Amino acid sequence: MGAMSPDPGRDNAADHALRALVWDGAWANIVTFLTSGVLLVGFALALGAGPMTIGLLGAIPFLAQLAQLPAIALIERVRRRRRIAVAANTGARVLVLAMATIPFVDNPAVGRGLLLAGIGVMAVLGAVAVCAWNSWMHDLLPKQELGRFFAPRLFWAGAFALVAAPAGGFLVDHWPFAPRLTAYSALFVVAALAGFVSSFWLSRVPDVPLPATFGRRRPLLAPLRAPLTNRTFRPLLLFSAVWNFACNVSAPFFAVYFIQQLGLSLGVVVILWAISQLAYMLTLRMWGRLSDRLSPRAILSVGVPVYLGAVLALPFAALPAPHPLTVPVLAVIHLVMGAATAGIGLASANIGLAMAPQSHATEYLASVSLVASLAAGVAPMLGGAFASAFASQEISLVLHWGAVAGGAQMIALRFRHWEFLFALTFVIGLYAVYVLSLIREGRVISEAEVIEHLLGEAHRTMRSLSSVSGLRVATSFPFGWLTGDGPRDRPR
Repeated sequence: MGAMSPDPGRDNAADHALRALVWDGAWANIVTFLTSGVLLVGFALALGAGPMTIGLLGAIPFLAQLAQLPAIALIERVRRRRRIAVAANTGARVLVLAMATIPFVDNPAVGRGLLLAGIGVMAVLGAVAVCAWNSWMHDLLPKQELGRFFAPRLFWAGAFALVAAPAGGFLVDHWPFAPRLTAYSALFVVAALAGFVSSFWLSRVPDVPLPATFGRRRPLLAPLRAPLTNRTFRPLLLFSAVWNFACNVSAPFFAVYFIQQLGLSLGVVVILWAISQLAYMLTLRMWGRLSDRLSPRAILSVGVPVYLGAVLALPFAALPAPHPLTVPVLAVIHLVMGAATAGIGLASANIGLAMAPQSHATEYLASVSLVASLAAGVAPMLGGAFASAFASQEISLVLHWGAVAGGAQMIALRFRHWEFLFALTFVIGLYAVYVLSLIREGRVISEAEVIEHLLGEAHRTMRSLSSVSGLRVATSFPFGWLTGDGPRDRPR
């Protein structure tokens, strides 16, 4: 049986699959945001983790994606994709429950080792589950109704995450019991229970027999040689590698910087993350329209420099020292970063789809994903080593006004410890901007033209917010776009 075909029971089967997928995604996202990101960094710091440990935690999810390669062989052998996906996900959630005991380990070094090992095994199981899930959904869902299935899943997954993550930060900050570290045990228990609910709903999704042709594969590296030898496509691979390295050399350490260097509470850091996610969600529709009207490369030519500028602006939010306006300034920076990330993520996906040859799209897109994962996995580890080397270093620029023996002084620039990583991201990112200029995709569009269109879209969005119905439209993205209701039906 392939994708759901029209028949009298089609609507019931589709509705059943839709409901199960929505609830699976919503509960699974609680697991993700309670056991990763800011809350995971907070847990690691509470265990005494240093830069290298934080770097490893940031690298593991990307490097674990390589486990999808042996997962293909597992799927070929077992040929029951729902069973593999449910078993792998459930095994990961059992491991989350076991990791709830880490705060009770007396030796912090042992606790950090167990945390790294647990996150590593979880990431590998998650990669196996994703491999089975992607193949399963490819054959299960009607291609012409992907928006119908994924729009509500994305919406409720995002909604649950925006509630779960800030609630987790608040719980840690106001945990009434001693030691405070046990608050993370509560988070992991809640995450495990949510994961079991997710596995239940995933097991309710109809299974589809594996096609008989699955498993007749060429040697693994053979399909990946073509993209590397294609002169037109090579710049995109280089950009993907450089950009993912630039971003991830500092991104895993944002929360560490806010907590350790700026002295912000975990709850405030999670709220900053939520602000970034809201900006991401609210601007996706705008970026989608611009990408259709202009080109993905044009969107990247504006989004990448904006993101780099926001990263470089982070140290200036606390000059000369943390002050009452530091958090509001950081909130504005996170709004900009979230909006820029939305445009970059959307354009990065679409530019690969646009440039890959029609008959070889799978191997070309796989090469982009592989390069990006390797670069993003190596970057946090090198970032941790870089931060350790510059832990006691500082560079500053002081402006002096007045007499030689007196007068006023003002710190105009200062970088120390984690802030050197932000400068490193900026420098490597500038090279990514250069590589982007080498990509030939679509017609050449100037940054000024993109900004003009961007301002027009922003004005249109602001006008739509003047009514309740406009607010509902603005906050409904990625959903209408996913169904192809935009100017052009772009792939997801």
